[in-house]
Amino acid sequence: MKIPENAKRVFKGEVFEIYQWDQKMFDGSTKTFEMAKRPDTVLVILTANGKILVAKEEQPNFKRDFGFAGGKVDDGEEPLIAAKRELMEEAGMQSDDWELLKTYEPFNRVDWNIHVFVARNAVKVREHSQESGEKIEFYEMDFDEFADKVSLQEWGEFANEILRMKLDGRLEEFKLRLFPQ
Repeated sequence: MKIPENAKRVFKGEVFEIYQWDQKMFDGSTKTFEMAKRPDTVLVILTANGKILVAKEEQPNFKRDFGFAGGKVDDGEEPLIAAKRELMEEAGMQSDDWELLKTYEPFNRVDWNIHVFVARNAVKVREHSQESGEKIEFYEMDFDEFADKVSLQEWGEFANEILRMKLDGRLEEFKLRLFPQ
C-alpha cells in the first residue's frame, strides 16, 4: 500500500516518517488514517565457488545468527545500486551476475519494500568497510545446508518462501537460479 498524495507528514525520525490523511468512510463519515514510511531495504544472496555466503551479524541492539548481506536503499538510489554498494561495504566483494529474485512489501501499513537479489560468483576485491555499529562475518554453506538453516530460523518473509518451495517441490528450481549450469 502506498501513501496517498494528499497525506501530510506529521513526524520525521531517523528511519521512519509518519503520514496522516482524512479518509472518507463507506457511511459518508471521515476518519484520520495513518501510515509509516521507511527507506527500502536490499538483501543479497551471495554465491561464490559453488557455495552460499551468509552473514552472521551483530549490532549494538541485536545479534542475528545468520542472514543476508544488505541494508537500506539511500534516498534516490536504485535498489540494484544499493545492493552492489552494500555487498562492497559489508563483504568487500563484487559480482558481474545479478538478478532480482523478489520484492516483498512486508506490512500493509508501512510503505516499505524489501528487494532480494542474488549476486552470483562474487569475488573479494578489497577489505570490507562495515559501519561502526556493525560486526559482520561471512560463512560458506552448501545449498542444502542453506535451505535447512533458512527453514529453521527467522529469516523473515524469505523463510516462508523457502518453505513454500520445499512444499511445492520447487527447491531444485531455486537452486538452479542460484547456480545456473
